[in-house]
Amino acid sequence: MTKIFQSVQEWIEFRKSIGGKTLGFVPTMGALHEGHLTLMRRSMAENDCTAVSIFVNPTQFNDPNDLTHYPRTPKEDLELLESIGVQYLISPEITDLYPDDYRYQVSEKVESNVLCGAHRPGHFDGVLTIVLKLLNLTQASHAYFGEKDFQQLRLIEGMAKAFFIPTKIVACPTLREQDGLAMSSRNRRLTPEHREIAPGFQKTLKGASTTEDAIRKLKEQGFEVDYIEDRWGRRLGAVRLGQVRLIDNV
Repeated sequence: MTKIFQSVQEWIEFRKSIGGKTLGFVPTMGALHEGHLTLMRRSMAENDCTAVSIFVNPTQFNDPNDLTHYPRTPKEDLELLESIGVQYLISPEITDLYPDDYRYQVSEKVESNVLCGAHRPGHFDGVLTIVLKLLNLTQASHAYFGEKDFQQLRLIEGMAKAFFIPTKIVACPTLREQDGLAMSSRNRRLTPEHREIAPGFQKTLKGASTTEDAIRKLKEQGFEVDYIEDRWGRRLGAVRLGQVRLIDNV
């Protein structure tokens, strides 16, 4: 049975009882899928116990419409956590995690201003702020993040190093559907027509000879392209199908 903590203070008091055991942590915004479960299973294999957070973090949404429509499936999420044996779920209210009303923020001044940061103002401030809060709360031995959000992963790794956070940040490979589409909670918002087109994103990132070639091919397939860039030894991209924004890297 997964023990649920809806209060920050309740978790802080309980955390003392874990003592010297290793604690793995997987932060999520819910609408769980197999990609999330893979991170959790790895945490469970590598630690004495595992905590998962489910919190749709409002400060990382630059588009209010995107926040409103972000999928929320709390009943199904809890069933999935219990089915694989996750011990702890941390799912606080907004006011509990932001008692300061977001007056205090974490900002990075270089890598957060490119790629997704250039297209989503304030996004990474919200991401880094909530991750720092959660790492401080959980005092986890290890925290697990997927490589699909590669820019986010780099920024979290950098923040942990800059602020001497003892939690080891563990990068986990992107999990994909059989047709190559990177698993994402946002995928469930794709229309049937757009879901059929979506696998072309990864195939084009991988197969195009240049970023310009990739942009041209994606537009021909019906994608709106935010960016395709080669950085950090990878090709990264963000595209839109209707109201849904997809990111990936190869």
